[in-house]
This record gives sequence, C-alpha cells and structure tokens, in this order.
Amino acid sequence: MSELEKLATETRNQRTMALDDMDIMEVLQTMNDEDKNVPLAIEKALPQIKNVIEQIIQTFRKKGRLFYIGAGTSGRLGVLDAAECVPTFGTEPEMVQGLIAGGMKAMTVAVEGAEDSQELAKEDLSKALLSQDDIVVGIAASGRTPYVIGGLDYAKEVGATTASLACNKKAQISQHAQFPIEVEVGPEILTGSTRLKSGTAQKLVLNMLSTVSMIGIGKVYKNLMVDVRPTNEKLVERSKRIIMQATDCSYEQADQTFYRAEENVKLAIVMILTGADKNEAKEKLIAGNGFVRNTL
Repeated sequence: MSELEKLATETRNQRTMALDDMDIMEVLQTMNDEDKNVPLAIEKALPQIKNVIEQIIQTFRKKGRLFYIGAGTSGRLGVLDAAECVPTFGTEPEMVQGLIAGGMKAMTVAVEGAEDSQELAKEDLSKALLSQDDIVVGIAASGRTPYVIGGLDYAKEVGATTASLACNKKAQISQHAQFPIEVEVGPEILTGSTRLKSGTAQKLVLNMLSTVSMIGIGKVYKNLMVDVRPTNEKLVERSKRIIMQATDCSYEQADQTFYRAEENVKLAIVMILTGADKNEAKEKLIAGNGFVRNTL
C-alpha cells in the first residue's frame, strides 16, 4: 500500500460502495449524514485553531500580512477567503492574500504539475516580498502537497510565522509548520474527491481564522461589520443600517452622519455614540486601537 492510500482522505467510504446504484434521495441523505461529521471533527481541533488565530492577530498588530497557500480546491478556498476580507472588513487587498499553485489561472483551470513544485511556492512568496512580520498558512487536504511544503519551508527561512491546515492526522505539512491544524473528516462519499467534506472543513476553518482574527483587531463592534466597505448601492444601505443598529439612531441621522464621516461606517458610529466631530472621532479611534468599545 502506498503512503497516499493510507490517508483517510483517500480511503473508500464503506457506506457508499454502491454509490452509482443509489437513487437520488439515498445519495443526498448519505451526503448530508457525512457532512454532519464535519463540525464535530472541527470541534476537536478548536485548540489548534485558537493557536493559529492568536498568531494571526499578533501578525496584524505589527502590520504584517496573512498568506494562504494551497493547490487545487485548497488553494481556491484560500483565495476566496482572502478576497472576502476586503469588502467584509475593509482591509487592503495586501493584508490577506491567497496564493494558488499555478497562479490565478488555476482558479478555473487545472494547471498540471504546479502543485508538485516546491520551488514554485518559494517564487510566489518571494514575489510577494514575504517578510518575518508575515504569517503563512499552508492548506492541503491530503497534508502532503509539495507546493505547500515548499512555501512553508521558505517562510521558515525568511523568519515568517508558519501554520498549516490538513484533513488527515499526522500530516506531512504539520511537520513543516509551527502551528498545525489537523481536521480529519474521514473518507469522502466519492473516493478521493476532497472538494467535498474536506473542502467544507477547510472553508469552515478559514471562516474562523479570518473572522475571529478581524474581531481581534477591532473590525467588529458587537456583532456588526463596522469596517464594511460601501462599494455598491446595496452596501451603502447596509452601512446605514449598521450605523442605526450600533447607535439606535434614526435613518436620517445615520444617513447624514455616514456622509459627514466620508462613508466611514466605524467613524460615523463613534461620532454618534460620543457626540464627537469627525476629527475628534478619528483621534478617539486611534487612541482606542481601532476598537469602537475603547472610544466609549
């Protein structure tokens, strides 16, 4: 038996040996039952996830950047999570970046051989000017992707913090990271198709990493996205609702203050809650390290 065949992500699911002979409802019920195991598997890894989040928060506080690196589905999920940080938390695109083996072309088309190259990851991170102030999170369902291993090793050479996310226990990439996360969800209903349970697990963990880290640097007040970027009409109206929800003010006051604050939701909230003008509110936020609660 090869090393690959020993991985839980590659073994055959005994519940679906006749997958092609099941009717649609049987397949759906089986998929649903298997997916229920994902959050339970993640629960076991919460202490590991916490360790990584603490490192990401430290990185952000010293103006460092978060890099997700991966190949195939794992890489795509990293790119997706990074992209969503910009509108949700008002971050600059450089603050959270997703690197995928084969480049952005690999988001939609498989780039043959890219994931097998350790050197390619080093090149990608080098182009991004990776520094010791940054953190690199390597993502691989199998836990053995060469591109990810190469990236983690290069990050270690540079002095950056390293973390990993795998869907197998005793994963190879865990040996190359200071802060490994291992979420073993078991065999897929379709053997080896790690875009299924493994992909779901990775998405849920990435949700945790980015969201909780952003909470940790003041980009949330109560449970509101106070650093949201109003880049379209829908988000402009959502911004005004957030101001209303955070301050219990009227729509008219939210609307007026939103524009007085130059469409900065967090600034508008502090202006209303403290009675400060725009410049005073800015000073309060600086003094409060960006946390609305610290201005009150």
